[in-house]
Amino acid sequence: MAKRYRYAFAKKKEAAKGKLSVGLAVASLLLFITAVLFSFRMEGEYGFVVGGICLFAMLLSVYGFIMGLLSFSEENFAHRTSIIGSIVNGIVMVGWLGFFLMGV
Repeated sequence: MAKRYRYAFAKKKEAAKGKLSVGLAVASLLLFITAVLFSFRMEGEYGFVVGGICLFAMLLSVYGFIMGLLSFSEENFAHRTSIIGSIVNGIVMVGWLGFFLMGV
């Protein structure tokens, strides 16, 4: 016989797209650190490599933000990771956009 819980919030799993959103935020931040380390190590040379890494990281954060927002439509799941992923990806996305508009 299946267990029945008294409260509606008990034993809810996290939304899958929310977990994906947090993972993409972490990947974008790791790519940012990688790009900074490449830039220091190469002493400003090969800017196209660093720019490519940064562009890919920005696209990851945009996709993570979209996945975080779409995860709120999943019913009967907890949305803690959805909230965290959406906020972090939104901040990272605006930061990347600011870097590209400044021309850094």
